[in-house]
Amino acid sequence: MPRAGLSKEKVLAAALALVDREGIAALSMRKLGAELGVEAMTLYYYVPNKDAVLDGLIDMAVSRVTVEPVGPWREWLRAFAVAIRRELLAHPALLPLVATRPVLAPGGLATVERMAAVLRDEGFGALEGLRLVNAVATFVVGHTLAEAGSTPGHGEPDVAGVMESLDPGEYPVLAEAVRAGLGSPQDHQERFDRALDALLDGLGPGALRKASR
Repeated sequence: MPRAGLSKEKVLAAALALVDREGIAALSMRKLGAELGVEAMTLYYYVPNKDAVLDGLIDMAVSRVTVEPVGPWREWLRAFAVAIRRELLAHPALLPLVATRPVLAPGGLATVERMAAVLRDEGFGALEGLRLVNAVATFVVGHTLAEAGSTPGHGEPDVAGVMESLDPGEYPVLAEAVRAGLGSPQDHQERFDRALDALLDGLGPGALRKASR
């Protein structure tokens, strides 16, 4: 039975709040029901199963990126990559889910379809355009996962502490890099920008076809 004031959007918003607070591994229909003050069975009126919740979370993250595929493909695709990274950094607990689950919900599929259609008009084939979108998305997720993610079910390693305690005599280059800002927010930003620009520079029309030969 439906419950007054409840909707699919509110269910997904509560799921995101739960994941933000406790991690993706903690998400269950029972916990989600408790988050909303209802029995788990009530949720099935709005979402058929947990898989639908997971797909909905990815769809929600993608839908919050409002970059439209307008203008030169390199510019809007770069803006899309920047926006996706920003959204994932705002919800790092979603990273393990986004990294391992394909986009299957209607909203996310519609976004991919729009981008692929514009890329086709720019000279990419249908498959080539989708490969380009996938290459950029895979890079963004992988970079952001390394930047902000942690292994589910395990404590987050003290990378900064380990790097700062390096013996300059044994690791002179690493120690110098740490002094220069390795691992800082600015360093992550610069690495992201350089790698993204290099990726886009090498992925013009025809480049992916050549690479697959």
